[in-house]
Amino acid sequence: MAAGKKNATRLGAHLVFADESGFQLTPSIAATWAPVGQTPTVHHVDRRDRISVISGISVSPRRQRLNLHFQLYTENIRQRQARDFLRQLLRQIRGHIVVLWDGGNPHRGKLVRELCARTKRLHLQRFPAYAPEFNPDEGVWKLAKQRLANGQAHDLPELMVAVIDSLETIRANRRNLRGCITHSALPPFLR
Repeated sequence: MAAGKKNATRLGAHLVFADESGFQLTPSIAATWAPVGQTPTVHHVDRRDRISVISGISVSPRRQRLNLHFQLYTENIRQRQARDFLRQLLRQIRGHIVVLWDGGNPHRGKLVRELCARTKRLHLQRFPAYAPEFNPDEGVWKLAKQRLANGQAHDLPELMVAVIDSLETIRANRRNLRGCITHSALPPFLR
């Protein structure tokens, strides 16, 4: 990872910490309260429909400005979706971009490699294997799922609206994004 930071500094590049996650119609349950003797219940239809989301926290090179970029899909994240997300980053961020993400199959696919080979301002770096604690984007998923806990979407479009609302709320609060970075296990010089 140190080489990635050195390259980012030399290039004046944005750092983007990226990851994927999934959200299901089955609600996640968090701690709640109820009057004594009245156990709270969450009623739901047992459907396994889900959406997949890929996101990245970007850090600008000079002013350390933070932003959250994301895309939602009704299918699993594969190399096509990873490539499309990288294209989105290229449209939204000027200059060089260093993307740090895990070594998952979608990140190593032919479509991603071809895009990287054609685009001189896109640079990919991998986090160490089995080390999600290094990725600040894991904090985004934790915050998003906390916001959605105990809620219930009745169908996929309603779930998509709830996830988008949650992610846009996180994006609007720069302290949350900074907290995701500082609470990760990244070495201090990468924060």
